[in-house]
Amino acid sequence: MTSSVTLLRTAAVIALLQFVAHTSIFVFSTPKHGPAEATVIEVMQSHSFNFSGSVRSYWDLYFGYGLLAALNCLIEAVLFWQLATLATRSLRDLRPIIALFTAANLAYAAMVLKFFFFVPLVPDLAIATCLGGALLCGRRSEVALG
Repeated sequence: MTSSVTLLRTAAVIALLQFVAHTSIFVFSTPKHGPAEATVIEVMQSHSFNFSGSVRSYWDLYFGYGLLAALNCLIEAVLFWQLATLATRSLRDLRPIIALFTAANLAYAAMVLKFFFFVPLVPDLAIATCLGGALLCGRRSEVALG
């Protein structure tokens, strides 16, 4: 069981690092790819539209979704740490939750691969690997205990 706990805690730390990196890069970065990038950002910020009764710019949506993604990383970090604590007693009831987040991180990785670039793919794959490993280790422990 301790291998599963270690893997869940490792996933929690990776998710926390992902939160810190995503938040700091997203909130504090400035355009560095030249005037074209600055122009796109300016246009995204300066043109607002009515979205379902609320006036928002594309920048509002972009920035809001970025913050939601960062918050999701923090929620995962806390959840994985709590699951590790619960796994010290029994992993059996936690398996569906861990499997769900394994699949979710694989889906995140697929979306990152399609819509972003390589660097953010690494933590999602690492988290999915840790969670999948926790499932396998827990299963082996339960079979061995029998």
